[in-house]
Amino acid sequence: MPEATAPDRAPDIEPPRPDLALAANGMGSFTWHVASNTMRYDDAGLAVMGFAPGEFDGKLPTLGERMVDVELPAVEDQVGRALRDRTGFSLYFRVRLPGGRLRWTHTQGHVVCDADGSPVRVIGIIRDASQELRAVDHTEELRRARDERRRQADIVRHVSDALAPAVTVDDVAGALTSTQLLEQLGAATIVLALVDNGHLQIVGSNGCPPAFVRDFHLSRLTDPLPLTEPVVTRQPVFITSRDEYRDRYPQLAPYVGAVSPTAVAVYLPLIAQDTPIGSVGLTYDGRAGFTPDERTVLTALGKVIAQSLQRALLYDQEHELAAGLQTAMLPGRLPEITGVSLTPRYQPARARGGIGGDWYDALTLPDGRIAAVVGDVQGHDVTAAAVMGQLRIALRAYAAEGHPATTVMARAADFLADLDTDRFATCLLAIIDPHTGLTVTVRAGHPEPVVRSPDGSCGWLPTPGGLPLGVAPMGAQPPYPASETILAPGATLVLYTDGLVEARMEDLDRGRTRLLEVLRDGPPEPDDLADHLLKTMGAFTSEEDDVALLVLRRDRRHPDRLPKVELSLTRADPDSLRTARAALRAALTRWSLDELTDTAELLACELSTNALLHTDGYAMLTAHPVSGGRALRLAVSDTSPAQPRRVATTDESTSGRGLMLIEELADSWGVEPRGTGKRVWCEIALPPD
Repeated sequence: MPEATAPDRAPDIEPPRPDLALAANGMGSFTWHVASNTMRYDDAGLAVMGFAPGEFDGKLPTLGERMVDVELPAVEDQVGRALRDRTGFSLYFRVRLPGGRLRWTHTQGHVVCDADGSPVRVIGIIRDASQELRAVDHTEELRRARDERRRQADIVRHVSDALAPAVTVDDVAGALTSTQLLEQLGAATIVLALVDNGHLQIVGSNGCPPAFVRDFHLSRLTDPLPLTEPVVTRQPVFITSRDEYRDRYPQLAPYVGAVSPTAVAVYLPLIAQDTPIGSVGLTYDGRAGFTPDERTVLTALGKVIAQSLQRALLYDQEHELAAGLQTAMLPGRLPEITGVSLTPRYQPARARGGIGGDWYDALTLPDGRIAAVVGDVQGHDVTAAAVMGQLRIALRAYAAEGHPATTVMARAADFLADLDTDRFATCLLAIIDPHTGLTVTVRAGHPEPVVRSPDGSCGWLPTPGGLPLGVAPMGAQPPYPASETILAPGATLVLYTDGLVEARMEDLDRGRTRLLEVLRDGPPEPDDLADHLLKTMGAFTSEEDDVALLVLRRDRRHPDRLPKVELSLTRADPDSLRTARAALRAALTRWSLDELTDTAELLACELSTNALLHTDGYAMLTAHPVSGGRALRLAVSDTSPAQPRRVATTDESTSGRGLMLIEELADSWGVEPRGTGKRVWCEIALPPD
């Protein structure tokens, strides 16, 4: 970046005055927030610009009034070019002090961008250049002075570049103590410590003797040490010899031998909002000491580090609070179910402090089946978390009442619409019979579940999708279709929210493919597999969104076949219904459900006859035991989406009593959409022992 050229002579610069002693030879720092177009100087920076404490309002027009009109366009041009190029600037300009006198100043700034490459703020230093320009007699001397200033400014730039992407305290510590930054600073060692309840905790170091880090990890602030002194005095500490180490800090005598004979060191206080939050120490080999300019730059460096560290501390606090609130909204524990291993995980987004609406839940139903659900409420705020908590409880209540999966999802959709929160939610519900492996899944705008078979192969579990919850008005939600599959013994079912596979800069299909690869290569145990999925997929997604995860594995000891009767019925074959009754009787005998034979035959005939009479003449009758073999489930599927209706009947009516019989004789019944058709089902149970 080219510099604005300063004159070799400056005849209009005021002579030193006692009332300007604070600014003379001073250096301050500034931060310019691009979005709000506001400028903030520290006290030394205000003094250089000629502002009294509290006089500057942070607005750029006020700043422009202090500058010389003919120099202002060149300054604006260089700053504008730095913003466009995402680099920095170094320039000289004059400011008009109270009383009309002019002062030469030198400012250097660095542009900090967000993850998208857009400038968010400019940070830098400003200093009084009057003495420098007055003392310059030759162009070569001026060039050397500028080179030295540029080298010192590069130190601030290197640190700013390293800290710009840092979000957490661990990020700041890792960036600040990296070997690359240590080389750019020309230092031999670096150590970073934070104030923690009257102690100083070392959170990062590079090049320091391990014994030093171990022995002084939690030093008391009252201990006479080079890291604690700047915290207590709020002043930097400069050490220029081994003898000074021994005399000033007797506790360090055993460690002084590891210090180079030519080493010098600086320990800087980290002060944020007038509160010491830590200190940072740097040692340099092969130097005799620090020049006044170097001391000034290093002091300014401490302010830059303190600002980043303060932001990281605030983020960590907010993130910890958000994670705690989110965890409180989730179930405290999940049921222990014989035949199924169930492992939950919740991981909040890394780059966001706000709480979100992702959740998981699981419960045991009265008939012994398991209802597992994951979902995601729109938004990342307290409202999303509150809606999530209400919706999770509603889904749990509907499932516990024994409703089929499609009914549970439909009622949840009406519940969310009735809340009138302008929020929608995606959801996936799976109801699993641990004894038979029969798994019914219903999906409301949510990613499909994925299955790992006992042989290690992985694939998506096809599940027809419905609209997200809360999108349609109450009562206007189309029926949710359901899908049935058999989860084989030893198979693993993974339910998750979209944060596991979606990355901002990647195609969604790539995330889905990556999930299959990670699942295939993952460990067998559900606990280890859940951690493996979060860690490995987190490297792909950068943990940009919250993740709720449920990993279910069916026990290998259960049979791999579901006792089931499945028979085709057609209007063109009068014997098909008689054959179905005979097959049903035989199956009930095999399943030790003989007591249900008469009722089961009657209900099967009613369901089948209705399907054959009111559709295209083709239906499929299925029957299988449920509730650990204590109940029977009958279902008839057809290709018509028309829902069965209860009609008024009289004593003389010869038809229209089918639904009345089902309601009277069955313990429960319902209708489930199936693609372009439907399935009407009912369940009857043995009497209690």
